[in-house]
Amino acid sequence: MDSFELNKILGAVLGTCLVLLALNITAGALFAPVQPEKPGYEIAVPEQPAAGAAPEAAATQEQPLPVLLASADPKRGENAAKKCATCHTFNKGEPNRVGPNLWGVVNRKKGTEGGFSYSDALKSKGGTWTFEDINAFITNPRTFAPGTKMSFAGVPRGSERADIIAFLNQHSDNPAPLPKTAEAAPAGAAPPGGGQPAASPPAGQAPAQPR
Repeated sequence: MDSFELNKILGAVLGTCLVLLALNITAGALFAPVQPEKPGYEIAVPEQPAAGAAPEAAATQEQPLPVLLASADPKRGENAAKKCATCHTFNKGEPNRVGPNLWGVVNRKKGTEGGFSYSDALKSKGGTWTFEDINAFITNPRTFAPGTKMSFAGVPRGSERADIIAFLNQHSDNPAPLPKTAEAAPAGAAPPGGGQPAASPPAGQAPAQPR
């Protein structure tokens, strides 16, 4: 092999190396990975409300039970109570299931439905099933009566609970009257007729007599 052939071979090898080097530099420039400012993986954690904030917000949004009952619909309550039908019956004379029959449950003495074995936790509550107690119980049974056999998680929405209570109240020989929603007028409120509230007399001066 003469020197000319050797030079051609070396030139081909050198050219190939230069092409590969150029390709490597170009690929590195195009596909260079972005280095994070801090090593590791970022995990998104949902922000938790401050302690006491959630119950406080719920308390401000929840309307009083008499207000909820004033707009309650027994028909909606019948539909909502379907979730209870697995364990309870609602009509007069129907048998107990996993839970007692609920005919006439409003104002019935707690733990007294015949033929049903109640938990000691519920029998020890005493009193009758008032609207307020039923509301508290179906909100969270285990909070109302710790140790109860009822494993139901509860109904968190107040309006739905009111519908269920209205439905249960109708399933009775003597439905209980719903509580009144009227509230006393706040101090200083304008009297009927659109007049201004009466001003308090100065200290030591007798109030003016009507004429």
